Amino acid sequence: MAYSFTEKKRIRKGFGKRPSILDVPYLLAIQVDSYKTFLQADKAPVERENQGLEAAFRSVFPIVSYSGNAQLEYVSYKLGTPVFDVKECQLRGATYSAPLRVLVRLVIYDKDAPAGSKTVKDIREQEVYMGEMPLMTRTGTFVINGTERVIVSQLHRSPGVFFDHDKGKTHSSGKLLFSARVIPYRGSWLDFEFDHKDNVFVRIDRRRKLPATIILRALGFSSEEILGMFFETDTFHLDGELPAFDLIPERMRGELAGFDVELDGELLVENGRRITARHVRALEKAGVRRLNTPVEFLVGKTLARNIVDESTGEVLAEANDEITVEMYESFKENGVKSIDTLFTNDLDHGPYVSSTLRIDPTTNELEAQVEIYRMMRPGEPPTKEAAQNLFNNLFFTSDRYDLSAVGRMKFNRRIGREEIEGEGVLSREDICEVLRTLINIRNGNGIVDDIDHLGNRRIRCVGEMAENQFRIGLVRVERAVKERLTLADSEGLTPQDLINAKPVSAAVKEFFGSSQLSQFMDQNNPLSEVTHKRRVSALGPGGLARERAGFEVRD
Repeated sequence: MAYSFTEKKRIRKGFGKRPSILDVPYLLAIQVDSYKTFLQADKAPVERENQGLEAAFRSVFPIVSYSGNAQLEYVSYKLGTPVFDVKECQLRGATYSAPLRVLVRLVIYDKDAPAGSKTVKDIREQEVYMGEMPLMTRTGTFVINGTERVIVSQLHRSPGVFFDHDKGKTHSSGKLLFSARVIPYRGSWLDFEFDHKDNVFVRIDRRRKLPATIILRALGFSSEEILGMFFETDTFHLDGELPAFDLIPERMRGELAGFDVELDGELLVENGRRITARHVRALEKAGVRRLNTPVEFLVGKTLARNIVDESTGEVLAEANDEITVEMYESFKENGVKSIDTLFTNDLDHGPYVSSTLRIDPTTNELEAQVEIYRMMRPGEPPTKEAAQNLFNNLFFTSDRYDLSAVGRMKFNRRIGREEIEGEGVLSREDICEVLRTLINIRNGNGIVDDIDHLGNRRIRCVGEMAENQFRIGLVRVERAVKERLTLADSEGLTPQDLINAKPVSAAVKEFFGSSQLSQFMDQNNPLSEVTHKRRVSALGPGGLARERAGFEVRD
């Protein structure tokens, strides 16, 4: 009988008729690969990608002192060898971990250097011990205080942009109130929502709502530019006896005629009747380019641009003003040749942004930023610099805001962009596109998302969760280091004196030891071990709470 040489066991023979096409997958790959990517222990410092521990260090460092005369830079990290092996740790009740040492560089600049130029006075490079980093065993578990534990993967809402409505539950009339929410991986949430009067509002971090045009003004857009982004225009010529507007046949189809439409002296459409495709074809066939309209048809329409008297420079009317009879007469007197009005209807071109502009109390960029400052920091007196800094830090700086690669890809795909990659922070165009898409959905040209659909959720593996905890610890270290950096020059401090690694090791220890997702391994049998390691949970920090999970999520 044939035996294998290594283990003296009988060699297994396959009597299957068909060859095996698929290899058995490595079932623990989701755990092992994720943590391997997090540590990148087998790669040289220069070859490491910007993920895991490397990404956490790069996002926090360099730390610059308040005075700007000293800064602490990150160079590289290395993991030592564990003191005990897995079996020894289990016997001793110890944690299977390796020491993490980080090479940091302290750069001190000359205080007396001329303004505008920085002269390096001193550079001190040193290795700093940052605590113990738990290692994963070959079977995808961690040995913490002598017991085998498993970090369960978490199912959470994917970053990106989501469009939804309240299913008619908010208002007594049962009207659908649409909303859009931009969820970043890290940073402030941005919500746009309609109210029952069809005005659009914005919320930042679920705080008090403001008219949505305030955030557009804070981005530097004027009323004219805001209206130009969200509306098409009709042009009325005032150089004749009656106002005449440029005919655009596609827009007229399905509209109610606001006046008698005549063609070659014959009545084509009576006032108040609906214009059909046949009427539009007749106008196109006759080559009609302009239609004379009564003044009453023009009155009540909304101006798309400021009307300025060219001779004196006086503003006769501002964008978003409703045209009155007096205004029309003033245009005629001052020789205004043509005006542009907003094209709106009740069907698929609602006047939502125009009506929101009317309830917007701000008139320029600074006023809008101050209004946002008051909403975010009630009770604090706003200054110009404080308002600008707060607004820029909300969505436009990578330190405070990050959509992540997945979030950017989903964001771009949802708003109809072709490119998959992009910056982790928002841009002016991003915010305008979200609002434009929301208005299109309100107009009936789009569908809302199902937030409980698994396509709108993603799995956070052990490496990603460990990185987040490590970053939290580093941010605490950063605060302490910033205060002590000012003394670095005068007292001759070294990087080891500056960095206290306790917050980092405490955050890591808490995550692996007592987090909701760090669980004792189910050791009933080998199959239950594998299923525990491959389990996915929607609970845990940043996920659902057991008490608040509704039926929709459970389904």
